[in-house]
Amino acid sequence: MLAQLAIGALGSVCSITIHAFMMTLILKVVRVHGAIRGYSSVTLWRIMSSAVCVIMAAHTVEVAIWAAIYKMIRIAPAGSDFLYFAFVNYTTLGYGDIVPAERWRLLGPVAAMNGILLFGWSTAVIFEILRRTLALMERDAF
Repeated sequence: MLAQLAIGALGSVCSITIHAFMMTLILKVVRVHGAIRGYSSVTLWRIMSSAVCVIMAAHTVEVAIWAAIYKMIRIAPAGSDFLYFAFVNYTTLGYGDIVPAERWRLLGPVAAMNGILLFGWSTAVIFEILRRTLALMERDAF
């Protein structure tokens, strides 16, 4: 069990680090974009679309990290699609069509916990971008 928790912690720390970097980058870009161009409905559309695309890319990279971990430790039967398996765990979808080896079963829930936490963080960042952008648009309207 300790090996599973250690590997799960490693995957989580990698994902969280990538997520922190990407969220910081998104907020900096949004701040700069608004300062340079001002705010309008088109600006809001561009900011929100760009932010969500970057967040989706970040999550995909994070899933790829989990897939690489799964492949290294051979968590699933030979011939399994590790990226698919990682997505199913990370998103808490849990189809169950690929079952991990008995000795690695704890990693699925650890990846799911990591994924749901990072999805919550992403949602908070999206909401904050929207809130700040709308507040600045309102301020500039007067």
